[in-house]
Amino acid sequence: MSHTTASLFSPIRIGSLALPARLFKTATAETRADASGGVTDAVVDFYRLLAKGETPLIVTGNIYVNRQGKSAPRQLGADEDGKIEGLRRITGVVHGFGGRIFAQLNHCGRQVVPDFVGAPEVVSASGVTELLTGTRPRALGSDEIGALVTAFAEAARRCQAAGFDGVQLHSANGYLLSQFLTPYTNRRGDEYGGSLENRTRFAREILAAIRLRCGDDFPVIMKLNGADRLPLRPGLDTEDLVAVALRMQEAGIDAVEITVGHYESGFPMVCGTFDLCLRHMVDGSMAQLPFVRRTAMRWFRPLVAWASNHLWKGREGFNLDYAPAFARRLSIPVICVGGFRSRAAMEDAIGRGLCGAVSAGRAFIADPFLFRHLRDGQAGPRCVDCNGCVGHLGAQPADCYHPLVGADKRAMLAREDSD
Repeated sequence: MSHTTASLFSPIRIGSLALPARLFKTATAETRADASGGVTDAVVDFYRLLAKGETPLIVTGNIYVNRQGKSAPRQLGADEDGKIEGLRRITGVVHGFGGRIFAQLNHCGRQVVPDFVGAPEVVSASGVTELLTGTRPRALGSDEIGALVTAFAEAARRCQAAGFDGVQLHSANGYLLSQFLTPYTNRRGDEYGGSLENRTRFAREILAAIRLRCGDDFPVIMKLNGADRLPLRPGLDTEDLVAVALRMQEAGIDAVEITVGHYESGFPMVCGTFDLCLRHMVDGSMAQLPFVRRTAMRWFRPLVAWASNHLWKGREGFNLDYAPAFARRLSIPVICVGGFRSRAAMEDAIGRGLCGAVSAGRAFIADPFLFRHLRDGQAGPRCVDCNGCVGHLGAQPADCYHPLVGADKRAMLAREDSD
C-alpha cells in the first residue's frame, strides 16, 4: 500500500464512508442487553458517552447472528426483525452527536461455556475440543454453513435497516469465522477446508450475501488476527493471514482491523496485568466451567496471574508486530488495535505508515471521551491495563473496575453532568 503522510486527526475513507480522524473505538462486549438480546437504556447510555466524546467511529460489541452463536449472557442480537427498532436507538444516539457506528457481527462457534449461555449444542468448522473450556463442538454440515451465511447476511440487513453505517465481520480471536480460517480448528475435507481458497470460502460467501442485500456502498470490514499464536498447533502466522486479507480484499472487503490470538492463546490480545482480571473471571464466566476446570482455576489462579503478567506485559501498540505486514500489501485501510493509550504512540504508528488507523477498547472503557481529550490536549482517566474490565466481560456490564481509575471516571462523568 502506498502511503501519503497522515496523522491521527487527518480524514480517512472506509469504503463509501468518510471519517474525520483515525482513532476508533474497537468492539468490546457491553453485557447490557436484556435476556432476549434486545437493546436496553443501559446499552444506549454506553454508546451515548462514546458519541458525546466525538469518537469518529464506534464498533459495537459482538452481536450474535443467531441464538446458536451467542457467546455470553446479556449480549446483543440481530437475529430477528423485531430487534431492528431497538438497534435503531443506538444509531440514533450516535448520529445525534455526529458520530458513525458499525455493528460487529459474530458467531462464537466452539469458544463458549455451554452452561453460561444455556446452549444445547456447540458447533464449529470441525469437532476439535476447546482446551480452555473443555467444550467439544459438533462439525457443521454443508447445509448448515449455507444457513449461517444467510444468518450473517440477514443480520447485516437488519443492522443497515436500523441505521448502522456499516458492519464488521468478527473473523479473529478464535470465533467461528476464525475457526474456519485456522487449520488447527478446520480439519474439513470438503469445499470449506484444506486450501486457503476453501478456508476463506465461508467468509467470502457471507460478504457476497451481505452485498446482495445491502449494496456495494454499505461498508463491510473484517477483524482479523495478525497471528494465531497457537504454539505446537497448526495456527496461522502473519504471512498466512496477509494472504487471507488479500483474498478478502479481492472479494470486496473495505478494511481490516488487526488483532491477535485465540482463547487458547492465553491473553496476548489484552496485554497488561491479570490479578484483578482473573479474580473477576473465576467468579464470573469461569464459574460455569466444568467442575475440574473451575476448581483448577480457583486453586491455581495466583500462579496463572503471575505467569500471565510475565508473558503478556502491557505496552502500547503491541499488534504493530503484525499490522505493518498488512499495510505494506493491502490497498484498503489497515486498522491496528492493541494497547494504544497516548497521542504520541498513535501519531507515530500512523505517521510512519505502520497502519492507516488505530483503535482502542480498554482505554475507551476507562475514558469514553478519550478522542476529544487527546485532540484537545486534556487529561482524562487513563487505563492502566489492569484488565479488570476484561475479567467481567459477559458477567457484569463493561466498565472500569480499577478502584482509582474507576473513581476518576465517575468524577469526570459527574462533572460533565453538572456542566
